[in-house]
Amino acid sequence: MLNRLAPALFVVLWSTGWVVAKYADLFADPLTFLVLRYSVAVVLFYLVCRFSGVSWPRSREAVIHAVVSGMFLHGLYLGMVWWAIGQGVPAALSGIIAGLQPLMTGIAAAFLIGEALSGTQRFGLVLGFAGIAIAVLPNVLALDAGAIPLYAVAINVLAMACVTIGTIYQKRFLKEGDLRAVATLQYVGALIVTVPAAVAFENLHVEWVFGLFAALAWSVLGISMGAIALLLYLIRRGDVSKAASLIYLVPPLAALEAALFFGEKLTLSMILGTAVVVVGVYLTNRKADRTSR
Repeated sequence: MLNRLAPALFVVLWSTGWVVAKYADLFADPLTFLVLRYSVAVVLFYLVCRFSGVSWPRSREAVIHAVVSGMFLHGLYLGMVWWAIGQGVPAALSGIIAGLQPLMTGIAAAFLIGEALSGTQRFGLVLGFAGIAIAVLPNVLALDAGAIPLYAVAINVLAMACVTIGTIYQKRFLKEGDLRAVATLQYVGALIVTVPAAVAFENLHVEWVFGLFAALAWSVLGISMGAIALLLYLIRRGDVSKAASLIYLVPPLAALEAALFFGEKLTLSMILGTAVVVVGVYLTNRKADRTSR
């Protein structure tokens, strides 16, 4: 049952990250909010491990690998994306940049860990990115390019490279160990990156109101614990290209959520692009699914 539901649950939970980022920005600086989020996640994951009798990694190498993967997957990736959005990168543009990750992961996995992709899977990755472009490119073209800071766009692109490295690193060096213990150590790694960045680049502004606690609760329970646990599970049980291809579904779904919660316009191109994305993800995953049977 988990094998069947995990991909869909991951996409739904992960897609809310863009909505939460936009909402949380009303109450706290982006990196400062992430420090709060990661700190709470570390405490909760530790308590889960403590009372569940989870075995911690026994070797120093395993601990280091978990911390380093967290630095890339959470600290650098999310930190850069949230900071870029806070600097003025629109969600539509950030979404299409996010669509680069599955392509980057598929190419890098072939060279670094020998993960072979069939012609159908390669076509699925390209088709998925084309669907992302169809869905959000009209919104990007309608933006005032002069109002978007190029340095922030560059940071957003660099974030995609970091999550690609983190995903492959996770697959190569963290093949064993309880995922709850791994997640705890990964958020320690995230704090190692995010705390100094928040101190260096922000005023550590926080408004301690109900909206902040609501955003923090969902960020920790829904995304940091729920979505990330599912992502680690998907990476461990399958190809990294297969897990990464699910990211294609996130921007269109995030656009739908933005339309529901913030009144942003849902266009025909978004609907058509989403349909193309679904086909691309299906093609990317089809071979692996048949092989596992």
